[in-house]
Amino acid sequence: MQCCNKTKHRDDDEYKDLINRLNRIEGQLRGIKSMVESERYCTDILTQVSAVSSALNAFGKILLQNHIKSCVANDIRNGNDSTIEELCGIIQKMMK
Repeated sequence: MQCCNKTKHRDDDEYKDLINRLNRIEGQLRGIKSMVESERYCTDILTQVSAVSSALNAFGKILLQNHIKSCVANDIRNGNDSTIEELCGIIQKMMK
């Protein structure tokens, strides 16, 4: 899902790290689905939900850090201060 016409090229290491994290999260979600289907006990499922939530938060933090170090820093260097407002908005969304 793309919300605007901006794109970001990621170097191979960043790309591989993000994709590996998403693959692990996807696997955890499939595991939760399987637990529900096999009628596992609620607290066992909730423990896994907590693990997925933590993994997704960690993914978001890494993506935000990479965004600040590259996109935001480059835009500010180039005089595009509107990126600061965009950054403030996304941080507010992430902190909900």
